[in-house]
Amino acid sequence: MAVGPTGPGGGTAPGVPQDPYAPARTRGYLKLLLIAAVIGVPVCAAAFGFLALVHALEPLIVEALPRALGFAGTPWWWPVPMLVVAGLLVGLTVRHLPGHGGHEPADGLALGGAPGITALPGIVLAALVSLSFGVVLGPEAPLIALGGGLAAGAVRLVGRGLSERSVAVVGAAGSFAAVSALLGSPLLGAFLLMEVAAPVGPLLGALLLPGLLASGVGALIFTGLGNWTGLGTYSLALHDVPGAAQPTVTEFGWALVIGLAAACFAGGVRRLSLLLKERVGRHRVPMTTAMGLVVGALAAGFALATGKPATEMLYSGQSALGSLFQDSTGYSVGALLLLLVCKGLAYCASLSAFRGGPIFPALFLGAAGGVALSHLPGLSLTAAFAMGVGALGVAMLRLPMTSVLLATLLMGSNGLTVMPLVIVAVVVAHVAALRLTPAPAPAAPAPSAG
Repeated sequence: MAVGPTGPGGGTAPGVPQDPYAPARTRGYLKLLLIAAVIGVPVCAAAFGFLALVHALEPLIVEALPRALGFAGTPWWWPVPMLVVAGLLVGLTVRHLPGHGGHEPADGLALGGAPGITALPGIVLAALVSLSFGVVLGPEAPLIALGGGLAAGAVRLVGRGLSERSVAVVGAAGSFAAVSALLGSPLLGAFLLMEVAAPVGPLLGALLLPGLLASGVGALIFTGLGNWTGLGTYSLALHDVPGAAQPTVTEFGWALVIGLAAACFAGGVRRLSLLLKERVGRHRVPMTTAMGLVVGALAAGFALATGKPATEMLYSGQSALGSLFQDSTGYSVGALLLLLVCKGLAYCASLSAFRGGPIFPALFLGAAGGVALSHLPGLSLTAAFAMGVGALGVAMLRLPMTSVLLATLLMGSNGLTVMPLVIVAVVVAHVAALRLTPAPAPAAPAPSAG
């Protein structure tokens, strides 16, 4: 008798792998794709609205409010009271509203399942206050939670009969669509969520299709809303990037240095932020308020010492990447080093207590470090900028593919030229960061019965 793939009970015989693409061949999967395509529209509209609201509140708090209070301009000390207020509001939100304001950014970027609908108001409020008042965090983590929560909640309401696994896939598709809209590329969003979720095996291709479809459809909505409202879209690409020459042996040497330096810098940020997070968790409201005071004082000190606006040290740095690159000659090496110290410490305080994402401040700090190093011989500005972005991005996030793509896409047409240097810097930073991170303690053996 011939031996086939099925065993005596009709199941898969031992040692014969199951078909990983079987779910994609079912009618239920086609229904899932249709739901994901429809879900991408409201999710990206909500993501656009959230980002537009954050960008509208920022100038109101920094410029309009001081003028309304009778000041001729924004005083250098203005960030201190504003960040104290932000700390109080976020602390109360995390303490009292469902969902605790969402994911703790000090723990890195994670995809732990879509939050419930009841948790979304607290997540949105904590992130909105954090981002618009100027803490050093980005919008990606709240967008992932918002997209996933809205998608999963909607499908539970209208998709009766769907399994919890299908709901989870649609929720992941909603997160996919929201973060892809922010990053400006469904492909970049795919790499980000692949590395964050870290699923294994060929089944990954089948699971990614709903997310790709949702983000592709949603991107049209995102672009359309940007044109219709006149607010534009939130593109990461830099403009007027100087042409990059082919990498030199010296620059490959600098890639090793930048990778090691980024790993050490990120290791310090991670340790300090986790240490502060532990203390903030014990006394949520007063400690979050204190962390707001720290961020505000650092921004005021930077403004007083350099004569530059405090806003150049505050916020995620997403919109400031272009000005940092184009106006790099306006920064002395000393001002760049002070920016790294002040924004790095503010990043630690923000990670420990506020709500937002860790990606964009890491990219900005890496870029600032690259600009500072570009003053040294044998290292061009474009290459240093890209290597700094990739190296510190991977050292903080532990997402090597995403870090390489982010750094090269930022540089536009020059990205392919500097990509070999970025890859070397990212690999060195990733391996060094892993070596510098203590291994988790082994689990205690279970007590023997009897």
